[in-house]
Amino acid sequence: MWEPDGAEGHVGKVGVLLQDGTVPGPVYIDMGSGGHVPSFTDWWVYTGKGRAPLAERMRAVCACGWYSETAYPIDWTQVSRREPHLYDTSGPEKDWENHTRQVTARTVPLPEDAARLLSQLRERLDELEDDDPLTALRIVGELDAVVDMNGSCAARLATSRYTDEEIAVALGGTEKAVAARLRRYDSRRSY
Repeated sequence: MWEPDGAEGHVGKVGVLLQDGTVPGPVYIDMGSGGHVPSFTDWWVYTGKGRAPLAERMRAVCACGWYSETAYPIDWTQVSRREPHLYDTSGPEKDWENHTRQVTARTVPLPEDAARLLSQLRERLDELEDDDPLTALRIVGELDAVVDMNGSCAARLATSRYTDEEIAVALGGTEKAVAARLRRYDSRRSY
């Protein structure tokens, strides 16, 4: 799984396609005892062995529903059964990175002064974490107070003026991830 920077909820991974171009369902592997049979969707389980279908190509997929139009062949003779993560999946990963760059490009830009302050704050917190964690926690506590005070009001105003989709695009996240963030802001409001 690939975690995005600034594209909340846009988690990417390698997906697969069968010979006919369809996306296979999960592979169920009976572990032998108990009523639960776990399922897997990792690309390397689609080997064509046992009950698993044979994947011929891989592509990038994202939790938001996006998938790459470009598919890359899988050479199963080069995939280590014990270490499939060593197989080259850089093509799909680059496609997903392009997707998240496009998501980020559609977001509301931060004012330059705010972006500069946030960058300085991140740098300072990075310095303090190891050397003076109590001071770092104090700063984080002050930031929590700012979020408590301003997050709730901004969330209420945004949801009254914009659709969920517009808010998600502006913030660079999926609708589900952004809705969870807005609920978190609202639940922090003190009454």
